[in-house]
Amino acid sequence: MKGLRSRNGAANGYRKPARYSAFDLVRHGLTSAPWQRAWRSHDLRPTYDVVIIGGGVHGLATAYYLAANHGITNVAVLDKGYIGSGGSGRNTAIIRSNYLTPEGVRFYDRSVQLYTTLAADLNYNVMFSQRGHLTLAHNDGSLRTMRWRAEVNKLEGIDSEVIGPDEIKSLVPYMDTSSAARYPILGALYHPPGGIVRHDAVVWGYARAADAYGVHIHQNTEVTGIDVVSERVQGVQTSQGRIAARTVVNCTAGWSTLISDMAGVAMPVSTFPLQAAVTEPVRPFLRTVVVSGTLHVYVSQTDRGELVFGASVDPFTSYSMRGSLDFIEGLAGHVLELMPSLAKLRLLRQWSGLCDMTPDYSPIMGTTPVEGFYVDVGWGTYGFKAAPVAGETMAALIATQQVPQLIAAFDLARFADGRLVGEKGAASVGH
Repeated sequence: MKGLRSRNGAANGYRKPARYSAFDLVRHGLTSAPWQRAWRSHDLRPTYDVVIIGGGVHGLATAYYLAANHGITNVAVLDKGYIGSGGSGRNTAIIRSNYLTPEGVRFYDRSVQLYTTLAADLNYNVMFSQRGHLTLAHNDGSLRTMRWRAEVNKLEGIDSEVIGPDEIKSLVPYMDTSSAARYPILGALYHPPGGIVRHDAVVWGYARAADAYGVHIHQNTEVTGIDVVSERVQGVQTSQGRIAARTVVNCTAGWSTLISDMAGVAMPVSTFPLQAAVTEPVRPFLRTVVVSGTLHVYVSQTDRGELVFGASVDPFTSYSMRGSLDFIEGLAGHVLELMPSLAKLRLLRQWSGLCDMTPDYSPIMGTTPVEGFYVDVGWGTYGFKAAPVAGETMAALIATQQVPQLIAAFDLARFADGRLVGEKGAASVGH
């Protein structure tokens, strides 16, 4: 598949994304002049070089980097709903790289680097705000883990350090850091490169840029089967017809096991709901992301002033995406234990998404026993922050047939070989 088109995509139908000036915005506002569509609709081709199942940020990023970095543009991205309708549109979009294992730290650090330049790369403002990330320690055991993570981070060149209550108070003045708190704060892992991003902007930016290279994005196109002959993928069956393809990539969340089962590939993945909530907007006051593993809560503030809350996954496997009163009561109580002054804030809404958890809390990326069938699944609660590097490395794997070093440790075979990448200490509370 290499060499199908030039790296810069300047030939064979590359459509440069529209750039609008201030005058254009005024003109469109005052007249009925049509806007250029961010991405186009296409008839389903009978054959594609690559079919990507899942129109979330991972699938779109993989398509974009296949086209931009490797010149592979005969690509279809399929989603049974609209793009970003799954986990990509339901997450809290926290970005960080302060993980526990060297493999995880290196992998997520590359993603942070890509997020830093993503707005320029895609010519689309993804609103990445590197405001810092605090992981609180409420007991001696947690504090030891924070120090462990800090040392691993420093060895990998990542900016992380353990700070005390006084420094925490200076970063988050509304935090109760007194010894009278029910859960006293002994310290925190402070990670300045961490922050938040606008999740829908990332999805739209990747879709727009991939479309400009000629990638076909098919919404409302459900995959109903995968054709495999002699352990070799031949194509996919969809609600819109059959597609022949020698390369199929599973980039789904929630349905990753169902899709892999269609190809005869079993995945050690369990699916859990994860709930979140948002408050009414208030004057910006929270400059960092705050996470508490002991209280199972994390909170950040958007550019519009809303506070976004989340917790750990629900304690049961389910495909339900309904919010629950039990969750919101527990979440509100834990948030108030950290910042009592938020008591009068009103919650606007709550929602739920699906998280695919693996036994070692690390993703499954790479090849499978079925030739031509690749997986990028099992992200649990931390898939959005990994999207750029996941797309970049999966595209490199597909194009070169060589496993990038960054994802070598995340292969499916590690579960049979006993090579687990244990990230529970850095990922067990969602973010």
